[in-house]
Amino acid sequence: MDLRFARVALGLFVVSFLVSCASPSTRPDPATAAALNQILASKHRSAASAARDLYLHPRETLQFLGIRRDMTVVAVWPEGWCTEILAPLLREKGVLYAAQKDPAAGAYIRSTVDAFRQKLSASPDLYDKVVVTALGPPGTNGKLAPIGPAGGADAVLSFDSLHNWMMAGWELQALSAMRDALKPGGVLGIVEHRGDPRVPQDPKAASGYVNEQYAIDMIEKAGFKLVARSEVNANPRDTKHYDQGVWVLPPTYALGDKDRTRYSAIGESDRFTLKFVKVER
Repeated sequence: MDLRFARVALGLFVVSFLVSCASPSTRPDPATAAALNQILASKHRSAASAARDLYLHPRETLQFLGIRRDMTVVAVWPEGWCTEILAPLLREKGVLYAAQKDPAAGAYIRSTVDAFRQKLSASPDLYDKVVVTALGPPGTNGKLAPIGPAGGADAVLSFDSLHNWMMAGWELQALSAMRDALKPGGVLGIVEHRGDPRVPQDPKAASGYVNEQYAIDMIEKAGFKLVARSEVNANPRDTKHYDQGVWVLPPTYALGDKDRTRYSAIGESDRFTLKFVKVER
């Protein structure tokens, strides 16, 4: 064999090997994939939740993040669609912690948390094993209460919530609470409305949009390492520039019937989907 060819072949092999070692596996677990298919087709899901699958891609997103039915997972500020999928998926072999908003934050938040608990109690065959915790503003010590088992979670998931913590000014504390809940090497999955990178990031994210690189830098500063990103929740129709922010789009329709046809045609927001792992400092 030509020596130069052998060296090139060896170099390509080494590079390929290193890349395969460094890249997280996204191959779906067959048992989890089968369970997800069954859950997504189940009648227990609300019509509103099922309608959002077109934009939220729950099967593909959870598989990308490596979620398995035997994991301990913390879902942060989970909406109905998220709980309807994760609770039955993890009920038999795993654990779901639902880190809801802090009911002490006000009457409206308290009513949403009460409604969430009522949803759980109404269907014990699905939700009886969900552990409800809270992610609220930092206490007087500057820290947040635990949102899950200290250093015991395989994954922490956040869907469209990062901008809220930025608005409130305690995004780093929220990320710290997520890190505290994770095992070493545990997965942090972040899905968020993606901002226009040509526009400097508003630190308060008043529009609801967060620039992807800004989010990556912030999250890595909090003790995580980005290992993969996915375009599964991308939407190129979203122009991102609206007077009332991302909330003019479905499912919120902040402007009511005004320009509803236009916003419906756009669909839900353009989202980035990022997979991080907890790293030791």
